Amino acid sequence: MSAPSGNPVPSAPPSYEEAVGINMNYPHPYPIPGPGQKPDGKGMNLPPHMGQPPTANNPITVQTVYVQQPVLFYDRPVQMCCPSCNQVIVTRLSYDTGALTWLSCGGLCLLGCIAGCCLIPFCIDALKDVDHTCPKCSALVGSYKRL
Repeated sequence: MSAPSGNPVPSAPPSYEEAVGINMNYPHPYPIPGPGQKPDGKGMNLPPHMGQPPTANNPITVQTVYVQQPVLFYDRPVQMCCPSCNQVIVTRLSYDTGALTWLSCGGLCLLGCIAGCCLIPFCIDALKDVDHTCPKCSALVGSYKRL
């Protein structure tokens, strides 16, 4: 069988590198075992840039940051770290008249409880606002408003 004119017949097919177009000057992503080395990686010396941490003359300083979750204040005591004295505390509660107390009093007045029964909301802690204070340094830590 003769070759058409102008195109010579190749004697062998191209190699894999020639067919795929791999640049032979580019470093391989993994070390190639040399003669006398096993391909499983034992006995192979990795180059310093692959698989080994870089050597540094200066020690690396690590800073640990603790993030404290925001404390939600309700009508129950809360265990927390006081921002004033930095002690772990259970907050002390104090009740103060707030908007819900006054609205309840006004609502009872509108219903006809004007003979003193309208003052009952001022005696009920469940209708008052709550202030959380530190029992050690007496600092106001937070508050809970009913309305």
